[in-house]
Amino acid sequence: MKVEPTETMALLASFAMFFTLLSAYYIIRPVRDEIGVMLGKDVLHQLFSIVFVVMLVLVPLFGFVAARFQRRYVLPAIYTFFVLNLVGFWIAMKTMPGSQLAAGTFFVWASVFNLFVVSLFWSLMSELWSHAEARRLYGFISAGGTAGALAGPLLTQGLVRALSPVDLLLISAVLLLVSMLAGILVRRLRPGQEGAETDLAVGGIFDGAVKVFTTPMFLYIALFVFLANVVGTFFYLEQARLVALTIPDTTTRVEFFAGRDLAVSIATLLIELFGTARVLQRFGLTAALLALPMTAAFGTLLLSFDAALWVVAAVMVAERVVAFALANPAVKVIYTLAQPDEKYKVQNFIDTVVYRGGDASSSWVYGAAGGGLGFASGTIAAVAIPLVGLWLWVAKNLGREHSRHAAEKA
Repeated sequence: MKVEPTETMALLASFAMFFTLLSAYYIIRPVRDEIGVMLGKDVLHQLFSIVFVVMLVLVPLFGFVAARFQRRYVLPAIYTFFVLNLVGFWIAMKTMPGSQLAAGTFFVWASVFNLFVVSLFWSLMSELWSHAEARRLYGFISAGGTAGALAGPLLTQGLVRALSPVDLLLISAVLLLVSMLAGILVRRLRPGQEGAETDLAVGGIFDGAVKVFTTPMFLYIALFVFLANVVGTFFYLEQARLVALTIPDTTTRVEFFAGRDLAVSIATLLIELFGTARVLQRFGLTAALLALPMTAAFGTLLLSFDAALWVVAAVMVAERVVAFALANPAVKVIYTLAQPDEKYKVQNFIDTVVYRGGDASSSWVYGAAGGGLGFASGTIAAVAIPLVGLWLWVAKNLGREHSRHAAEKA
């Protein structure tokens, strides 16, 4: 990886920002997953639908706020808001232990939180780094997030028996605050285009949706993300069903989820440090995009023959490693070809409404297709396989659109 001297400090600050951001989230994630198991698969289906509705409400609200504030203020304001939310949930869960309302609200909040904070992070990166710089440096920046995703589960496993899971929320709040400060530093080190940081982040509430449905490149990104989450949520719901059947203890379940996240983080970090940039530069973005639906196709076939917990856990680890190390960096590189305002409004719409729309759609289909038996019934696999085929077609066309736009921009 070639790094210019003028890029070094901003690159390290970007790495640190993503490290602390995902450390904060991966402390929250096992707690959220355990709440999902505790509430049960029937409630979980409803919660995914609620998450989608919340997204539909929040995205226009985000557009309203971002259209009235300069871009340099949007990320710090939203990150500060989420820090205060974490403190509020800590107080609520301490004063109302065992409350299903508080637990369900936290599950919905955590499912919204991770998308907004990560989407805003990558919007900042695509604003401040050029397309050529992104191809060189996004692998290293992504490795910062993966290192954070490694540190989060390690902290969780180390502290979950000394502290209650609720107390971990305060540690997450501190890490998120540090991430916000690192983001302010990155912008100071790389102010971007002259005057860009004082521009408004978006022009209108529904501009992102209009751009998605009128621009082929954005439409293929949206379809890629949607299908990824439909298929991925099949695996997630199957895992929740099997965990509830095989692991009765709450603390053991939190440790299981943290251990799974730890395995993902170690494998992803190694690929990002030594393979992501090489794959993107040598084989191109299309190969990186195709790797994810191909992994999901193999996992779907495997689960259709043996729907056991260790199998679905292995499939989820493999799918998330490929997503984090190859597919996600490829999509983020594509966003660098967008106009400055599109990097916020389009990316935010896709990373929130489209992303959670995939989750909600998957939960509806999973329930209708006999989710109580999961992949063991054969019906889920029969639904997933055609979706994976469509996903492969979308990935190929997205790679072609990227090549065309990159050539035009060059």
